Amino acid sequence: MDPTARQIWLGMLLITASSVVFSTAGLFTRLIDLDAWTMLFWRGLFAGLFIAGFLFWRDGRGAIAALRAIGRDGVLVTVCSALATVCFINALKLTSVADVLVIGATAPFVTAALAWAFIGEREDLVTLLASLVAVLGVVVMVGAALEEGRLLGDLLALGMTGFLSLMMVILRKRRSIDMVPATGLSAFLCALIVLPFAHPVAVDGMNFVLLVLFGSVQFGLGLLLLTLGSRLISATRTALISVLDTPLAPLWVWLAFGEVPAPATLAGGAIVMVAVVGDMLLPRRHLPLTRRAWG
Repeated sequence: MDPTARQIWLGMLLITASSVVFSTAGLFTRLIDLDAWTMLFWRGLFAGLFIAGFLFWRDGRGAIAALRAIGRDGVLVTVCSALATVCFINALKLTSVADVLVIGATAPFVTAALAWAFIGEREDLVTLLASLVAVLGVVVMVGAALEEGRLLGDLLALGMTGFLSLMMVILRKRRSIDMVPATGLSAFLCALIVLPFAHPVAVDGMNFVLLVLFGSVQFGLGLLLLTLGSRLISATRTALISVLDTPLAPLWVWLAFGEVPAPATLAGGAIVMVAVVGDMLLPRRHLPLTRRAWG
């Protein structure tokens, strides 16, 4: 296997792992008996501490230099990641889960458009077709509930998708710069944003243990894997593989609580899986960055 192919496979595996980790969010929210804002505060705080711990373990005193090196684009990554989380939280409150999932599944196309416009990265037809199949799979999963949506909530879900797509494009564009510190800062920023609405001291022993796992594993490790993997593959493929968390989420609830998913959920999830695996396995030529439209 040539070095380029090896790099692409490593990137795909890292993004797949991040999707698996991110997909456990519903499981943790079912296990933790706290209000959403308090959960999100501790989730962000422990995620930030986890990523900071990784940086100091990897770089030692060089972690401070890595933080300073993120530059303007690192700040953009921090803000985009935090705003995407805030939009996601409020979209779930103002519209249906189905609308949020379907709009979120369009991320590969939004990402492809932004990647082409800002960094000249052209995506191949295989990935674009796989992205379309993945969107159709999500529609099958949640199609019956689509009519429940509301405009403001849908706009927030679109904002979430846009911020995440922009973050992926920046991570790809600045892949020569270590953006792990930026994603760590975004986790701390999320905690800061929700702090006015949270009740951090209202946490008992078992919930605290679960919050540590929720923040460090589900959010912190997920962000870390996403950041590392997105440097190695195109932004659009990163967005496509990230859609995997949608069909995986009900799987963990099924295994943990015995809640059997609806037939449509299983069918749609299978379609998403086929789309992502097909994109990974089907041969194609690797398209380079063709222009530098982003200074």
